[in-house]
Amino acid sequence: MRLVLPRPSDFFSRRAGAFRGLPGLAVWLRLLAVSLLLVLAAPSAQAQPDNLDASLDAARAQIDRARKILDSPPKDAADLLPLRAGVLAAGTQADAAAALLEPQLASVQARLAELGPVTPGQAEAPDVVVLRTQLNKVRAELDAQFKRAKLLSVESEQTAGEISALRRSEFQARLGERTSSILSSLFWAELRMDIPGDLLRARRQADALAAAARASGTAVWVSVGLVLLVLLGLHIWVGRVLLRLTTTRVPPGRLRRSLHAWTRVLLPTATAGLMAEAVYLGLVWVAPLPESLAPIMGRLAGVICFGGYVVGMGHALLLPARPSWRLLPLPDVVALKLRWLPAVLALLMVLTWALMQLTAQINASLVTTVAADCIVALAMGLAMGLGLLLNDVARRRALHEPESAASWPASPLWLTTMLGLAWLGVAGSLMALLLGYVALGSFVVHQMAWMAAVLGSAYLLAVLIDDGFMALLGPKTSPASAASDASATVDAAAASDMPGSRFLKVRAQAAVLLSGMGRLLVVALALMLLLAPFGEGPSELFERADKLHQGISIGEFQILPVAVLQAALVIIMCLVVVRIVRRWLKEDFLPTTSLDAGMQVWTSTLFAYAGNLLALSLGLAAIGIGLERIAWVASALSVGIGFGLQAVVQNFVSGIIMLAEKPVKVGDWVSLGGIEGDIRRINVRATEIQMGDRSTVIVPNSEFITKTVRNVTHANPLGLVKILLPVPLDADADQVRSLILELFDAHADVLETPEPSVQLDAIDSAGMVFNATAFVNSPRMAYGVRSALLFDVLRRLREADISLVKPAGLVLREAQERALEPLLPPALA
Repeated sequence: MRLVLPRPSDFFSRRAGAFRGLPGLAVWLRLLAVSLLLVLAAPSAQAQPDNLDASLDAARAQIDRARKILDSPPKDAADLLPLRAGVLAAGTQADAAAALLEPQLASVQARLAELGPVTPGQAEAPDVVVLRTQLNKVRAELDAQFKRAKLLSVESEQTAGEISALRRSEFQARLGERTSSILSSLFWAELRMDIPGDLLRARRQADALAAAARASGTAVWVSVGLVLLVLLGLHIWVGRVLLRLTTTRVPPGRLRRSLHAWTRVLLPTATAGLMAEAVYLGLVWVAPLPESLAPIMGRLAGVICFGGYVVGMGHALLLPARPSWRLLPLPDVVALKLRWLPAVLALLMVLTWALMQLTAQINASLVTTVAADCIVALAMGLAMGLGLLLNDVARRRALHEPESAASWPASPLWLTTMLGLAWLGVAGSLMALLLGYVALGSFVVHQMAWMAAVLGSAYLLAVLIDDGFMALLGPKTSPASAASDASATVDAAAASDMPGSRFLKVRAQAAVLLSGMGRLLVVALALMLLLAPFGEGPSELFERADKLHQGISIGEFQILPVAVLQAALVIIMCLVVVRIVRRWLKEDFLPTTSLDAGMQVWTSTLFAYAGNLLALSLGLAAIGIGLERIAWVASALSVGIGFGLQAVVQNFVSGIIMLAEKPVKVGDWVSLGGIEGDIRRINVRATEIQMGDRSTVIVPNSEFITKTVRNVTHANPLGLVKILLPVPLDADADQVRSLILELFDAHADVLETPEPSVQLDAIDSAGMVFNATAFVNSPRMAYGVRSALLFDVLRRLREADISLVKPAGLVLREAQERALEPLLPPALA
């Protein structure tokens, strides 16, 4: 419970009210009120320190006990694991106590700050003196407890680090130990000397186990046998049911195959675990097992369950009976040749654990322990080497045959590298085992088996996560649509701006993002499990990750994971709000205003920029980075703008000027530096112009401000239709004029106001030239109307038997003699 004290300002802000005339009584009443508040707050203030003191005392005892053990460390590095876990638990208690005390200490210091420092030579009110004394006392107690908790936290981290370093050093020393080689006669001579005693102790354990089995009775074991048969039958029946369900209920695709693979993994795991548990229950049905056998047999069920998991995972990856359901790009011949390997590896893993527990339980001699470990490791290494050899032989035979070589999958670089490392590991471990480095050789073999199990599990889990998110959120494709990919692509491109299409895109992006995050977590978990044999197990890594809630210090700034998550949520919520408001502005509000299309686009775009900037600022504030902290960043950006971003800023300002002054707008027909077309969009940085051939030209906005621009449709002008008509001198000018005016009047697109006109532009010896002009509603119509009028003019002139005058031409000819003269310089001519 937190210590809650009244604010000093409350005492000074209250009015005496009815006690104005009785100052002495008011003082005594205020002293009484303060005393009552302090007395009521005392139990809550004292209950918590007592609990904290007990917790800190327990943490101190745990750390001291660990440091005492480190003075004479145990020989087995495994004994250090619970010691380190206890030290880390003590550190967690100290951190929790410090986190609980820190806000209380800050609250008391804030109250003291409100009281202010003591003024020399000036007497304080009695209630203020009492309050200051009590607050100083509470602050001293809280400060002492807080410093003690912080000290214990630091000591726990240092002690845990020393334990981890000791574990790593002992692990490295154990790997470097060498015993007599299994090929030497000395090794077998020592084994013959020590094996009788070890076998005798092992026989005692076997007799105790047999006695426990006989004590259960025949009826119990008949029941256990029936249970095992039922479990085997259920294994077969459930496997068929799950296969039928995945075939009929799950849509076609990779999700069906990944779900089937996991059913092949979990079903043998559950079956093996239940069968082992049934046997264990048969052993303890009448009486508990002896203390020497109870721990081993109790954990053996879990180890057998793990063996079933390894078998199921291997069969799920290979799937020799169903090649079309196989997830790995593995040839059928390799899957058939390696179908025995998962069961052998699982059996050897279980046997390795059982032998390690048995030799430790019977206190076997060193030679017997080394021999058991070496033999099992040799068997496991030989099994792995045989599997690699079969794969290599199958690949070589397939590559020698042209038909099979074409269907053999290509080996990527990473796969070739992994196979090479596997060969190197098998060869090195076998050599180490034969030379006497049993600890090193067995560690390499066991680590290879562990890596295979972890990587296989990570692959199946990553595939399931990817397929699951893609099936739930990804685009739904049918076989008919898959058969017409080209048409589907065209339709998707045509409908990319539709709301439904945008929703599908968001779903697809969410599927890819969630799949990536899930697979990233799988990779992190796999790395954590792979590092476990090297002294950094999952418990240590989880404890290190738990320390992240205290934050990561970068200089004077501290980043807290909670603050980062809060900032991410703030940014996401702000971006969603900005997007919703922008869509409302663009689709609902701005179309009701008098703004043109270009100004509407600019307004919505500028709002989006401002909203995104505000979201980023709020996110930084949520982390704890205020605008004053990034002032130097703004200064650096100003320098960058002055040099590298000058053109960008110029185009940005030009775009704002264009949208404010409106020299051009969306839909205008402009001509700029040889580029002529319609403005389709005015962005913040550049403007899109669509040419006559339907191509688009991106023009920087500064070009429209600094250069001469011809705007054909500025201020909604009319289109001018101009026709020059040359006729002979003998033609009737009035008839030609009337004919052209009649054609203008007959055309529906020619405006009556301004009135069409026909002017006689020139008269010369060749004929007369008429200049006819008319107006249409838009310059975009002028070309089509002019073409139609020209067709009508030709037809009417032909009907009126009026011909057109050919344009006068000038032909230059040279005398043939002049052309035949030699080309000589003027001085020699």
